[in-house]
Amino acid sequence: QVQLVESGGGLAQAGGSLRLSCAASGLAVSRYAMGWFRQAPGKEREFVAVIAWTGITSYADSVKGRFTISRDNAKNTVYLQMNSLSPEDTAVYYCAASSRGASRHLVLYDYWGQGTQVTVST
Repeated sequence: QVQLVESGGGLAQAGGSLRLSCAASGLAVSRYAMGWFRQAPGKEREFVAVIAWTGITSYADSVKGRFTISRDNAKNTVYLQMNSLSPEDTAVYYCAASSRGASRHLVLYDYWGQGTQVTVST
């Protein structure tokens, strides 16, 4: 049974940082494309970042240069380091795994975590 468990969310001030973690069980993060998505109130879920099984990364334009996705194969965990946070980053952040390669499209992801709330105050 596959489980993705996000943690690390919380309240941050504008300009601050948070690091999200996604601990996986039932699959090896090194063999899947692992993505981060977010959903703000009243908005659709959107792509944030992805790391392919090759280690190649891709980011949404809105977070490029501020967020970094990485993984620790030994811990079977994926991370999202978020710097220079702004109130526009407030959302529930979801981790997801895709067996069909790195993608920005939600429908191509096979497994999802339950999400972790990130709130950025001014």
